[in-house]
Amino acid sequence: MRDPELQARTEQVRAFNRFYTRAIGILDKGYLDSPFSLTEVRVLYELRHRDGPTAAALARDLGLDAGYLSRLLGRFEAKGWLRRDRQPGDGRSSSLHLTPTGIATFDPLEEASSRDIAAMLAGLPAAGQERLLGAMATIRGLLDGPEAGSGGWLLRPHRVGDFGWIVQRHGELYAAEYGWDIRFEGVVAGIAADILARFDPATDACWIAEKDGRRIGSVAVVAKAPELAQLRILIVDPAARGLGVGRRLVAECLDFARRAGCYRRMTLSTYSCLAAARRIYEAAGFRLVEQRPERNYGHDLVAETWAIDL
Repeated sequence: MRDPELQARTEQVRAFNRFYTRAIGILDKGYLDSPFSLTEVRVLYELRHRDGPTAAALARDLGLDAGYLSRLLGRFEAKGWLRRDRQPGDGRSSSLHLTPTGIATFDPLEEASSRDIAAMLAGLPAAGQERLLGAMATIRGLLDGPEAGSGGWLLRPHRVGDFGWIVQRHGELYAAEYGWDIRFEGVVAGIAADILARFDPATDACWIAEKDGRRIGSVAVVAKAPELAQLRILIVDPAARGLGVGRRLVAECLDFARRAGCYRRMTLSTYSCLAAARRIYEAAGFRLVEQRPERNYGHDLVAETWAIDL
């Protein structure tokens, strides 16, 4: 390496890599004090959070050797953690899913990882946390490249000012895309006020999706009745559609509700004309349980209730 400036920068990157791998425990014998390697945990994570990926897609997206991944998946299957479902119309390819035993094996690892990261962040003031997350987003955006469709965005809990944006963006988007009148913005404002007034972190949660410091989506899960959770205020900005933001927001709600331990079922309300949202709900396992015509926001609509057992 003849360029001295490039060599110096290379050493700085290597030094940062050594620091960060130590900081998050990758150098430990077992990741998160478990018997699993980092690669095994990452594959389990993808199986837990993706909707039936194929082995080929996993190998491509994770940059893993196909033979190595095949052996790893074989071990998971032998332990009863993985099932393979033949894809319709393609007998050579299977979608991969964690079994209930696999989910029970992985979820404690994810909870332990969240605790470790939360403890690391708690050592920083709020401004320091924001600087850290911004720096991470910058690194990811630069290294992913401009054509990397899912990179550069993150999820965070709601904070002061977010619900004002949620109400405003709902009003703007539904007026522009569906022609709904200002009464819809008033309804969303009422929902937002109710969530904030009753918010209990033991049973409720709200997430904001953010890209380059700009809000691009939101969702909340709240208690509707004993043992019944409700998904609310899901929205994805048009500029962020196609990045998987909506699917991830819904998955976060389901994961939170299951971990909360007080819910047996989750419900949500939507309209039949909201095709993109309905596809997300159906892919996540929700099923349509009720339809009813109504006149609202200046239009004849079909209101729908969807639900999923947890």
